[in-house]
Amino acid sequence: MRLLLLNPNTSRDVTELMRVTGAAAAAPGTEIVTMTASRGVPYIATRAEAQIGGALVLEMLAEAPRPDAAIVAAFGDPGLLGARELFDFPVIGLAEAAMLSACLLGGRFGIVTFARALVPWYVECVAAHGLTGRCAAVRALEGRFASLSDVQSEKEDQLLDLARAVVAEDGADALIFAGAPLTGLGARVRDRMPVPVVDQVVAAVKLAEAAVALRPRKATAGAFRRPDPKPTLGLPAALAARIDGTD
Repeated sequence: MRLLLLNPNTSRDVTELMRVTGAAAAAPGTEIVTMTASRGVPYIATRAEAQIGGALVLEMLAEAPRPDAAIVAAFGDPGLLGARELFDFPVIGLAEAAMLSACLLGGRFGIVTFARALVPWYVECVAAHGLTGRCAAVRALEGRFASLSDVQSEKEDQLLDLARAVVAEDGADALIFAGAPLTGLGARVRDRMPVPVVDQVVAAVKLAEAAVALRPRKATAGAFRRPDPKPTLGLPAALAARIDGTD
């Protein structure tokens, strides 16, 4: 099985962190290959940046050798629904996978992240996936951090305190440390948390494997059938071919 882990941010060290975490959780015989955006922002934190990232997701998926399944490896799932519409292999979102997995472990989940700017986008992501009623809270640290790749170690104590507050004050039954730079934190601190912790990348890899095992066909009706071909202007060649039907 070949899984494509696609990071629509430009931070290659974060992509490698996710690859290592995903590979450790993958089943024998599962290969994880990665792509990192060659342009854009180091980490998506706003709605505008998410729109840019979503377009990059579609471009990168069109250019990549066809995988068995792909993972949109940015919490918030930019471009996820468009990718499911356009491509004929399963596409898994980091946020959706983590939230659905957390729903298996408790009544309501809490999301803890490292930057206040992420909160409105994450709240809207929860709603877009129909999970507002299962979300106890979305909380974020205040203030700046020195390094994106080191934010989980730099801010570990504050993140854990925030997570405990989400359990004690908001009633979360499961926790997600959200945002690609926090990949692996949950596994490292799970014995210090009072409720189960879901790692976003592990959840996405295991659900991607499950989706491939289901051997789904591409929808030919409904909301996620491939759109009718139409001409394009100025798009990258691979994406244009996917949209105009010449691929």
